[in-house]
Amino acid sequence: RQSMLSKECFQSYILVRSSVVDDWIEAYKHDRDTTLLDLINFFIQCSGCKGAVSGEMFRHMQNSEIIRKMTEEFDEDSGDYPLTLSGPQWKKFRINFCDFIAVLVRQCQYSIIYDEYMMDTIISLLTGLSDSQVRAFRHTSTLAAMKLMTALVNVALNLSINMDNTQRQYEAERNKVIAKRANDRLELLLQKRKELQENQDEIENMMNAIFKGVFVHRYRDAIAEIRAICIEEIGVWMKLYSDAFLNDSYLKYVGWTMHDKQGEVRLKCLTALQGLFYNRELSTRLELFTSRFKDRIVSMTLDKEYDVAVQAIKLLTLVLQSSDEVLTAEDCESVYHLVYSAHRPIAVAAGEFLFKKLFSHRGPEEDGLPRRGRQSLNGSLIKTTVFFFLESELHEHGAYLVDSLWECASELLKDWETMISLLLDEPMPGEEALNDRQETALVEIMLCAIRQACECHPPVGRGTGKRVLTAKEKKTQLDDRTRVTEMFAVALPLLLAKYCVDIDKVTNLLQIPKFFDLDIYTTGRLEKHLDALLRQIWEVVDKHTDTEVLEACSTTCHYLCNEEFTIFNRVDIARSQLLDELVDKFNRLLEDFLQEGEEPDEDDAYQVLSTLKKITTFHNAHDLTKWDLFTSNYRLLNTGLQNGDMPEQIVVHAMQCTHYIILWHLAKVSDAQLKISVISISICAQVLCLFQAFTILCDLLLIFSHQIMSSGREQLESLVYTPDSSLQAELLNFILDHVFIDQDDDNSTDDEASKIEALHKRRNLLAAYCKLIIYNVVEINTGADIFKQYMRYYNDYGDIIKETMSKTRQIDKIQCAKTLILSLQKLFNEMLSELGFNFDRSSSAFCGIKELARRFSLTFGLDQLKTREAIAMLHKDGIEFAFKEPSPQGEGSPPLNLAFLDILSEFSSKLIRQDKRTVHMYLERFMTFQMALQREDCWLPLISYRNSLQAGADDDTMSVISGISSRGSTVRSKKSKPATASKRKLPEGEHFWCSLNVQTPVMMHSPHLTSTVLRDPKKMRPEDSFTHALRQDEEPHAASNVRSSTLNCFWPNFEPIKSLTKSSLLTCYVFVTRHSRRGSGLMEDDEEPIVEDVMMSSEDRLEDINEGMDFDTMDIDLPASKNRRERTELKPDYFDPSSIMDDSVGVFHSL
Repeated sequence: RQSMLSKECFQSYILVRSSVVDDWIEAYKHDRDTTLLDLINFFIQCSGCKGAVSGEMFRHMQNSEIIRKMTEEFDEDSGDYPLTLSGPQWKKFRINFCDFIAVLVRQCQYSIIYDEYMMDTIISLLTGLSDSQVRAFRHTSTLAAMKLMTALVNVALNLSINMDNTQRQYEAERNKVIAKRANDRLELLLQKRKELQENQDEIENMMNAIFKGVFVHRYRDAIAEIRAICIEEIGVWMKLYSDAFLNDSYLKYVGWTMHDKQGEVRLKCLTALQGLFYNRELSTRLELFTSRFKDRIVSMTLDKEYDVAVQAIKLLTLVLQSSDEVLTAEDCESVYHLVYSAHRPIAVAAGEFLFKKLFSHRGPEEDGLPRRGRQSLNGSLIKTTVFFFLESELHEHGAYLVDSLWECASELLKDWETMISLLLDEPMPGEEALNDRQETALVEIMLCAIRQACECHPPVGRGTGKRVLTAKEKKTQLDDRTRVTEMFAVALPLLLAKYCVDIDKVTNLLQIPKFFDLDIYTTGRLEKHLDALLRQIWEVVDKHTDTEVLEACSTTCHYLCNEEFTIFNRVDIARSQLLDELVDKFNRLLEDFLQEGEEPDEDDAYQVLSTLKKITTFHNAHDLTKWDLFTSNYRLLNTGLQNGDMPEQIVVHAMQCTHYIILWHLAKVSDAQLKISVISISICAQVLCLFQAFTILCDLLLIFSHQIMSSGREQLESLVYTPDSSLQAELLNFILDHVFIDQDDDNSTDDEASKIEALHKRRNLLAAYCKLIIYNVVEINTGADIFKQYMRYYNDYGDIIKETMSKTRQIDKIQCAKTLILSLQKLFNEMLSELGFNFDRSSSAFCGIKELARRFSLTFGLDQLKTREAIAMLHKDGIEFAFKEPSPQGEGSPPLNLAFLDILSEFSSKLIRQDKRTVHMYLERFMTFQMALQREDCWLPLISYRNSLQAGADDDTMSVISGISSRGSTVRSKKSKPATASKRKLPEGEHFWCSLNVQTPVMMHSPHLTSTVLRDPKKMRPEDSFTHALRQDEEPHAASNVRSSTLNCFWPNFEPIKSLTKSSLLTCYVFVTRHSRRGSGLMEDDEEPIVEDVMMSSEDRLEDINEGMDFDTMDIDLPASKNRRERTELKPDYFDPSSIMDDSVGVFHSL
């Protein structure tokens, strides 16, 4: 029976109306049993139970019996119930369900809840349901009980307030003189206070019953959602009615639960405590709790759940505001370093904590300071920021610190006027000036603040991308950019003049102009300051040879030389004058340097190097083709190659400059540039000993590869340069000699930082070469020597090699698979040459190759259909390699490479079931009859490989033959699909292996049965299946003829199979059938059995299981690719019926 309450509140959960409760109260006054029964059914149905409590059950059964009866009628098929369902309507249901309980108690608080019937019944029911094993009952009743408790807390709070008011009125009346005292009023007030006290006691009894009957048990429930509900509500109680609940007896539950294993529950603990610490009056009563659980809160700032860590930091910020003495210096320092966290919410929360700790406390002496300038309050705070930044020795990321403080201290960080004053103005008498290190830190912080204001997005590593700015944010961004331009257009030349010789400061200062609004130079009549800036850039270029400084100068000039702005002509003239001077100086020095018969001294070499370095740096961003630098650089390189005494750095920069020349010529290419590119590549090949030369060569080969003709640029075909085999071999040998070396072999330096830098350079070299593989500049099979290093150098280059494998697989799956197996073959041959043919298969070398094969297998992913052809080709090459070399011990001994099959078995799990039989048949081409009978240890690789091909293939071995359906008289039929031609042209003899989308023998269309009478598959012996199928056909030899022609189609010249007799084929099929226990029947008209198995409805699958599976003899095999060590670590097989049974029982008990 659907009750009135259920109809209006459960089914119509869009809005909770107080009228529903009012109607229920009126009905309760007339017939409380029936109406209370409606309320009981409401809670039952809100749990998702389809059953209902009848009046008879309500009158004669105990709550435990009713709950047991409802559990039996509960629909547990889906496991879902209203509180777990998603969607907006179910979210509204949860809200309205909680509101209904609150409204019910509020409307009944003056009469009905004290009748010792309604509340006792509800509390008893909810307590019983909360102890149920059914999760839906337990979850719903716990939520209801906690919300009921919250509503009672509000009632108790109102009673407490009324009692206090009544007590004050009573005291006021009693304190009057006797003549003015109203005794009747005193009696009324005394009676009212007594009634209120009785009601208060009764409410407290109800709350105690709920707390001890529900909360104490459910706050440690197995379900995290239930635990979170309890902690969330106890936080509300302590905040609402602190006099009763804000004590250690209740706080301890929150403290204990902060150690919960689920982040959701820990998060509720922190938010509950935040509500308490936010109120300063309540925070003073938490001293004992804070001292007890402070260490836990501090440790939660490093919680693995980011949301929990953020709330822990915010809680510590509130603790800090309540008292400065609670947190020690060590506690604060553990939060300070989080401003450098890559997770922005954590960093922002830590920045707020840092701001509150260091910047929010002002002394009385700071109240009269000016707002801006060196002597202002911001000046002191900026110094404090600099000191903090320098003390963070493990972190040198000023952009991260600025971003962390931006939301709470943006006004301070945008006080660039004060920063400029601290850098340019002389200190006042008695003021301590900033030292050089502090000034460098201030310049970096100033640059980071300018970048943050003008770009309005976090630094790299924080945030997924640029977000869309609001209109207000865009206006703020434009205003900040205008302020930066107006302020630093004047101050930047002065700063550069002061710090002209300081590399770090100049590098950061020269990055500021790229945030300028260049129109302001004209509109603000600031041209003279622009000239001053250009002069300072010229002076910096003249004084410095550091790469970072020169790149900053080049980038700044490139930004200022924008044709869209009116200042272009002015900047272009200054740039041309600078480059004219540099090129003239270089040509003059070069003539002296290359004079015949004279030995150049170190000073001449340094002058040439410094000038060439400046020209090269500018050539990277500016087109210098009109200065004809190629001739000079070619002379320099050619002379160095002939004499062999050219300084290495000069050669490096000359090659780099020539590289830029080629790229700029390519931008406006003509046939004349072909000679330049070929000459440059030839030069690079001759000086391959240099790392920079190798990188440049790889870039040039990539640029001038066939990719240059893409996007309709066929006219550039004459510029395509294809490296010959000798050059490809030199490139590969360079990688093997200079990249794949152990750290211990690199004796160039013992410094850890230098080793990291050297590793970074080697990674760049490997990445440059791998790009040639990915873009098909060099043959893909050259990657075999790279891939074989995957395991040995996994920590150093694993990510690069793995990405290369992924990209090559996207280009050509089959060629990538052949390259992988080739790399394993190379390692196997190296092992044989080192250990000999009698090696131990348990040796570390062989196990390492086997582990590498397992890793390679994992890279193919889970979609076997996508990699079907590639895996088949991999097995083909592996089988041929295993039987390629005869045994050195003579006939009767295993082939030399037979152990390679043990490695190849790691890929067997990637074969689909149909292909396993095909690969097995291909394996048998290489086997003799004696090999199949061998059982010695030396033949174990062959045995294990054959077993890996037979594992899991039994289900479709019989699908070759038409015969009995696995469901008796039920016949599934499909229309035969014609085989589609492969798009890729394949070499002869590899047709099947590269085109596995064509029908395989196990996927062939089976001939129809001619008889309508079928034998019961359960009564037929498995070995009869094949012979019975032949008897059903009018022409017994038709099936074998079809198979023979099919095999001829798939394997040309396949004489070993053609020579098999009918009896031997029959014996083979009988053997296979005997080992198939999943069903004795055969699939009829089943062209693609594996696809049909997947696409079968669940009803069909259940029917198949019931009729075709023998549960008593069912064997679950582990995947063939798992070795013995891994098998012990596998999780329980979820397809095992016993595992399913255990799981279902476990789930039921956890409900």
